[in-house]
Amino acid sequence: MSHIKADSPAAARSFASAVIQASRSLSEFSERGRIVSEVGEPMIRELLMGRYRMIYEVFPDRVAIVRVIHASRDFETAWRGTP
Repeated sequence: MSHIKADSPAAARSFASAVIQASRSLSEFSERGRIVSEVGEPMIRELLMGRYRMIYEVFPDRVAIVRVIHASRDFETAWRGTP
């Protein structure tokens, strides 16, 4: 999100707020996102947020946001966390 902030701090705040709001809803509806096809594990899911993919993992007692990836990025590179 730092690149969004560099271009528009207001847009970065708005996007961060949307991510937080979406992640809160996962506490009740954790399996509402689709399974990430590149990973293929039922507990690794994603919600689409505009041009971004919010990737999260479902655990028995919680949900963890793993990555927020721009859809234009190479998924494998972004998933591994390399620049």
